[in-house]
Order: sequence, then structure tokens, then C-alpha cells
Amino acid sequence: MNSKHLLLTGFAALVLGACGGGGAKPAESIATAAPAEQVRSTTGVVVDTATRDQYREALEAFDAHDKAADWNDAACNDVASKFVDSSDGGKLAESTFNAGLAQQRCGNEVKAKEYFDKALIADPNLHHARVQSALYKYKSDNNINSAIDALQKAVLDAKFQNVPALVYLAMLQMRRDEPSSSEPAYNGAKQCNTDMECARKNLTRALAIDDAYMPASNQLGLYYLQSARKAAGYGKAGVAAGAKRANVQQLELAALVCAQAIRKNPSYAPIHNTAGLVMMELGQMNGAVQEFGAASRLDPKLYEAQMNLAAVNLGFRGFDQAEAAYKRVVAMRPDDFDARLGLALALRGQITDVNYDAQVAAVQKELDEAKKLGPTRPEPLYNEGILVQEFKSKGLDQAKQIAVLEQAKGIYQQFLAKTEARGDLESARKKSKDRIQDIDDTIQFLKMGEAAPEPAAPPAAAPAAASPSPTAPAAPAAAK
Repeated sequence: MNSKHLLLTGFAALVLGACGGGGAKPAESIATAAPAEQVRSTTGVVVDTATRDQYREALEAFDAHDKAADWNDAACNDVASKFVDSSDGGKLAESTFNAGLAQQRCGNEVKAKEYFDKALIADPNLHHARVQSALYKYKSDNNINSAIDALQKAVLDAKFQNVPALVYLAMLQMRRDEPSSSEPAYNGAKQCNTDMECARKNLTRALAIDDAYMPASNQLGLYYLQSARKAAGYGKAGVAAGAKRANVQQLELAALVCAQAIRKNPSYAPIHNTAGLVMMELGQMNGAVQEFGAASRLDPKLYEAQMNLAAVNLGFRGFDQAEAAYKRVVAMRPDDFDARLGLALALRGQITDVNYDAQVAAVQKELDEAKKLGPTRPEPLYNEGILVQEFKSKGLDQAKQIAVLEQAKGIYQQFLAKTEARGDLESARKKSKDRIQDIDDTIQFLKMGEAAPEPAAPPAAAPAAASPSPTAPAAPAAAK
């Protein structure tokens, strides 16, 4: 990335949505016979045949919207109502759970969580509901230990047959990445010793049950990618401690997992995003751009793919492509700090004499938004300093130019004050100090030119025409 850019954003965000794919499937329920005019659910709840028929009608409506991919608020509310009507007053937990899934399809998380929690109250052993409740609780309290404990219980309640539960559990184990695992012993024997080892086992279990479940393959690819980075000394924040490269053998395993999964289902966007991350680590930047592009086209709402596509293009100075990708993210998440900052950099890279006024104003607007969203973050200050020093100070008379350069200097000083205890920003701190020195040198030069005495006029009797008046040399360009 151009040394003038300071955009600190992770490429490998592991979020709960990574297991989303097409969304969780509804819980099947009514199956076995009971006395006349009655049927029994798979969890033992006895309901009448009218309730059974309502339940099946709700399932059919759910599946129809999934196949047509035409979910909207009206459809979500309609299908959820059908499931509520078929819950026998809330006794049939599967119906209540499926009502939550219907609301989840439209992103109605508050309603979805309410239904999942009610389903779990109706049947504490309904592991599908426990998984969703655990994930929503983790999203709100960020208590990863509690979330892992709840998912482990769901896995045990399902007798290791709930594939999404296994994948979500593996995902959070990878995120926690502790050297010792809290996973309970199964059948009297401890199955794994570290979070990463447990994650690999759970992903292997998931794929053994359903080798076509794409979120499991995607998470396995991320597992090998994370293992490769750990071998290079990357910390949990994704920053390498030294110059050591990621483990090539692990990266090749990750690439193999991605390639096999893409052959099975080339339309699954997250696996292309993961493949792009792997290619970046392998140094195959063109391939990475292609994979991020494929992921963003397949799922324009896949946040990670759009951010990765934008950041890679920004690094290659493909400012217009980066701008388009960042704008898609901002449309999805107006309060995203990294997207606002990235958009500012993409816009700054396209400043020309023709669009100067409007473009500089647009960059400043995005930097101001980033400062509001991340009041403790120093990155906007560094980039605002560049904007003021390199663009806003141009084309002014000397007095105004000096004032604007002093403003830029003050912004860099604010950046240094905010990053005094940040060892990870040492390079940016050095660049800021260099820029401050450049500004001081430029101001001194401008003031020297301003104070220089006017040349004496030639004697009146001197023959020949006067020589041209001296022209002050241009001020040195700001350091890049």
C-alpha cells in the first residue's frame, strides 16, 4: 500500500454471518403417529391434525420463499404468523423457532431473538434454538466463553448431529484461540487440548455429516489460513510480529480446501472471499482481486468481500474501483469507521485540477464522518494532515499558505499525541515527524523569500534595457 495511506483495517474479519450461506433451515417437527385426530412431534409434543396441517403449510411457504429468494418484510411477517398459528399456543417449540427463522430472513433480529428465546423456554433441549439464542447473546454481550459453553451444550444435546452448531462452535473457538480448551470430555475422554485443535475436530465432524455444507468448508479454509498466520507470528489482531512469512504448507492446504469447495458450489460467495485471503498470503495478488470480485458480485451484501476488494484496489491505486466498493459498504453500514476512512482515501487519490474543489470537500466530509465514528481513533488525523498539507495549501498566496501549513502541522501533532503509546503505529509516527519537519522547512523558505529586499533599480544613465526582474524559485514540494 502507498506509504501515504494509513488505513488500518483487517482483511480477515471472522463474523457470525460467515456461517450464514442461504440461512439456517427450518426445524422439521411433526413426524410420528399418535391417537386418532392427533399427531406427535419429534420432541414428543402431541397436537391435533389441524395444527399439523397448519405447520406443514407454514413449512411449504417458508421453502417457497427460500427457493424464490423473494423474502421481504411482508413475506417474513406472513410466514412467521403461520408458524405462530401452528405452535398450539407456543407448546410446539419447533413452530416458534421457525417463526424466528422467518424473521431472521429479513434481518428482523429483535423479533427473531424473541422467538428463539421463547422456543428454548418451551423446550430447553431444542438445540437449534439454543444455537441461535447463544449467537444473539454473544452479539450483545461479547462474552465468548459463555457463547462457547452454550454452543457446546447444543452440540451435546444434538449428539453431534447439528452441523451449523458444530461450525459456529469451531468459529468461536478459533476466535478465542486459547492454548487450553474448556471443551468437556465426551464419553469420559478429553477430545482436544487447545481451541484450535477443538475447532479442527468440530469442522471435521461437520463435514463428515454433510460434506456439501459450504459454511463448514469455508471455515476449514479459514482454519488453515489462521494456522498459517499463527506460524508467522501474527497476533489475534492479524498483525505480524516480525518479517516471517505465513506457513506455506498450511496456506496450500487452505487453497486446496477452497478450490474443492468452489468446485462443489461456485456460487457460494464466502468461499471466494476466503480464497482471496489465501491468495493474498501466497502473494498472488491478481488472483486475490479476482476472488474478491467474484465474492462481491455473487453477494453484494457480503461485507468482508466488499471491504477486501476495496482495500486491495486501494493498494494498487485503483481508486475508482475502491471508491465503488467502499460506497457499497457505506450504503449497507453507514456507521462503519473503516469504510468511511477507506472511502476518504479512495476519493483523495482521484483529486485533479478539474474536480479539485468538490473532491477535496468530499474527502474532508468522509474524514469528518470517520472522526465522529471513531473519536479515539488516530487514523483520520494522519490522513487529514496529508489532505491539508498536500492539497489545501496549494494555489494560495504566501500568508495563507503558511497559515494552512501550520494547520497541517497541528493536525500531525494531534496524531502524535494520540499515538504516543501505540507501538503498532511507529512507522506512521515517523512519517508524521518527517512531514512536520518538511512543513517547518517550507515555511522557513517562504518567509525567507518574503523578507528578501527588493533589488536596487539600475542607474538612470545605464544604457540598454533593464534585465528581467528576478523570480523567486517555487517552494519545495511536500515530502511524499
